[in-house]
Amino acid sequence: MLKKRNPEVLMDREVLLDLDYSGETHGPDSYGSLQNGGFIPPRYLNTAANDEDDDPIYVHCERTSSPPVYPSGNYFRDGQTKIDFVLVWEVKVRRKRRSRGQSQGEAAGEAVEAAQEESRSERRKAQLARWRDRFIQNLQSAGLLMEKEESSSVKKAIHYLKLHAPWDVLVFYAEELCLRAPLQAQPHPDFNTSAQVLQKLWVPNIMKDSVPNRPVDYYTCAFRKSKMEKFLGSDDRENYFTNTQRHRIVYEILARTVYGRRKRAEVGVARLLNEGAFTGAFPLHEGPFELPGCDVQPDQLNKRQVLYHYWSNWLKWYKYQPLDHIREYFGEKIALYFAWLGFYTAWLLPAALVGTCVFVSGILTMGSNTPAKEICESGGLYLMCPLCETCKPWNISDICPMAKVGYLFDHPGTVFFSVFMSLWAVTFLEYWKRKNATLAHHWDCMDFHEEEEPPRPEFAAMAPAMEENPVTGVKEPHFPENARISRMLTGSMVIIIMLCVVMIFLVTVIIYRSIVSVMMFETGSSVLRTQAGNIANISSTLVNLALILLMGQVYTALAEQLTKWEMHRTQTQYEDAFTFKVFIFQFVNFYSSPFYVAFFKGRFVGYPGHYGTLFGMRNEDCGPGGCLIELAEQLCIIMVGKQLINNVQEFVIPKIKAWRQKRALSSVKKAQKAEQPKRWEQDYELIPCEGLFDEYLEIVLQFGFITIFVAAFPLAPLFALLNNWVEVRLDAYKFVCEYRRPVAERAQHIGVWFIILEALSHVSVIVNAFLIAFTSDFLPRLLYQYKFNNDLHGYVNFTLAYSPPSYNYSSHTVCRYKAFRDEDGKYTLVYWELLAVRLGFIIAFEHVVFFVLRVIDWMVPDIPESLELKIKRERYLAKQALADNQEALLQAKRLAT
Repeated sequence: MLKKRNPEVLMDREVLLDLDYSGETHGPDSYGSLQNGGFIPPRYLNTAANDEDDDPIYVHCERTSSPPVYPSGNYFRDGQTKIDFVLVWEVKVRRKRRSRGQSQGEAAGEAVEAAQEESRSERRKAQLARWRDRFIQNLQSAGLLMEKEESSSVKKAIHYLKLHAPWDVLVFYAEELCLRAPLQAQPHPDFNTSAQVLQKLWVPNIMKDSVPNRPVDYYTCAFRKSKMEKFLGSDDRENYFTNTQRHRIVYEILARTVYGRRKRAEVGVARLLNEGAFTGAFPLHEGPFELPGCDVQPDQLNKRQVLYHYWSNWLKWYKYQPLDHIREYFGEKIALYFAWLGFYTAWLLPAALVGTCVFVSGILTMGSNTPAKEICESGGLYLMCPLCETCKPWNISDICPMAKVGYLFDHPGTVFFSVFMSLWAVTFLEYWKRKNATLAHHWDCMDFHEEEEPPRPEFAAMAPAMEENPVTGVKEPHFPENARISRMLTGSMVIIIMLCVVMIFLVTVIIYRSIVSVMMFETGSSVLRTQAGNIANISSTLVNLALILLMGQVYTALAEQLTKWEMHRTQTQYEDAFTFKVFIFQFVNFYSSPFYVAFFKGRFVGYPGHYGTLFGMRNEDCGPGGCLIELAEQLCIIMVGKQLINNVQEFVIPKIKAWRQKRALSSVKKAQKAEQPKRWEQDYELIPCEGLFDEYLEIVLQFGFITIFVAAFPLAPLFALLNNWVEVRLDAYKFVCEYRRPVAERAQHIGVWFIILEALSHVSVIVNAFLIAFTSDFLPRLLYQYKFNNDLHGYVNFTLAYSPPSYNYSSHTVCRYKAFRDEDGKYTLVYWELLAVRLGFIIAFEHVVFFVLRVIDWMVPDIPESLELKIKRERYLAKQALADNQEALLQAKRLAT
């Protein structure tokens, strides 16, 4: 007998059935094995399933006592129907609480409050259950097959709904989504330039790895059902669509399916996940990642095992990444990230080699540094002015070690290296364009453009009005543009306030550094006095790093809330706005302290008797070794420290999240006793994929460190290279072993991150020009060599000025300080000559470098010539395959005449 059931127990002891068009009821025998949630063929569809005001109709099915038989692999119980997607939701078992030692009044009050809370909770649960029921009904109406499993304990029950897209559904959506279909197989191209070079030189390539089951490369064109016979493999319906294509199609259905009222934009699984109706929605991994214990041929491994053994394995750190396998398993968006990361890491090799050579050359030529020799041999010749109000004069010979070390970061080789890295950055980006175009064509996404995107679930839920979309003609949620602009301006004010907070922290660190320096000088120890600047700089940089990481976490959470509040309509608009906010803040957060040291520290010191002050304290001056060595210390600590902390977090945090997830499911696992967990249960224990935003942000900030301040820290590319070798394996292991399998997404390029990289490469040219001109001693030495002495004899005396007579009278001594001033404290002619040289160098440096960059851009085409030929060949084949029968057309013309 037909009857309505409480939605709370939907698909628990019952299975959703529909009436066919004759109005007859079909029992379990008509549908195969329906016990315990058997699947229902799509031919029995409820025509009222899309009616938002009708309740679903259920037929009661008793469970069988015999346990179900599960076939091997990701299939339904019949062993033939593939599982394309899994939806998961949890139902907690209600338990009554008992308390002792309470009065009747207290107990009654708590009982009323608990009853009200329970009533609200029950209403919420019932609402989610109704949404979930209707959503499942409409999935059936869309043609999906489904089968339900349940794992339960005394505390909660976990429901798994397995989904399968039949052939007709796949064909329909493949044409609508413009999936690419194979026309003709072609040889695999070799995208690795290093492999091609080594092959021509007859040098063995140890980086090449023989990865089994490499996906076949095809000429393809957009799928059309009417031209099915033209495509390769169309007779094999079981394997015609790849697993990632099936996942993408099913997710598209899940994203479009209505579960409530269209007027409220109650559409899509993403919003149901946000509301809590489902706790998980994911495609399944293709088996375990652990390698089988017995001897198995490589071509018998599943795709996940291949990636685990040939990609995420730490022993493969020097091998090429199997990009085709990554793309086949995770989709183009994730594959493009790893392709970009691998390409960037490979290009870091020459940069690290040149940077190391520049650093080593500084070590080898350290003994020929005439200014350092003069400082070390000066003895008491140069008595320097006190560095603080309570400090005593000191001899310049005390800083002999720092003068020698400072030469490592301030010699002519660093100027060459800054020019080299500017050219390297632009050349890297130009060749990445070529690599990206080649991969985009190889992976059939060169002509991919996002169609008119649907509104974001959060936008749809919070939009105050509905308006017709001018493209699709469908009414969609709408938010007034003026209101959005107003919110964006308000959000900009919040960003400015947060940037001011960063500046406040920077000033705090400066004051801390001054206090530590004074404390070191007042100890009276000669060692602490000479190393006071270094101790203060290193300790303050560590404090600054902690503040940077803390502020980064706080601001990222704030930026997420601001971006949601701004009500961006599509996910792309939301991600671009969020990326822009976070990057602007992180740029200021990470680079403000190095910018201060490079361009502001020591510029507003004044001179003896007329020192500049900040909050009553004398402005900071550069340390004994100069500002460049302090900048190198800061860059080393911030960059390397951040990399170490990030790598530890990427290794530890997924482990903690996985442990918490397994602990939450431990009661259900114990209830199953000795049963082997099924694939969907094992995947539900994994943590959801967190996307690629944090990965891109980390590497893009690193790119800024190795390009913007490379003149002060030539070892930056080497540390970046070592970090990226670790980063590739950590990220690979997370995606293969620790994350649930993400839905494969198509992508044509790395998106807005490429624009940010281009901006950083151009900023680096300007910053390095100013760094060499105003922070380095390169130009003062060059001017002294040109005007006075080519061997730099007397250079130290040339850079030191005498204290004014008024100061000498008050301190009873004559001292020296580093500046180009006369006895009255006014700038000398040499200062203005040097300023003209510096400005001229900046103009010449920028114009020459930017001109060379434009030449490189012109000489390196974005699309290789060989790729253009392949594109033409593919278009020709597509035209031939999709063209109508020419002979039939000619015959029709003859008959017409």
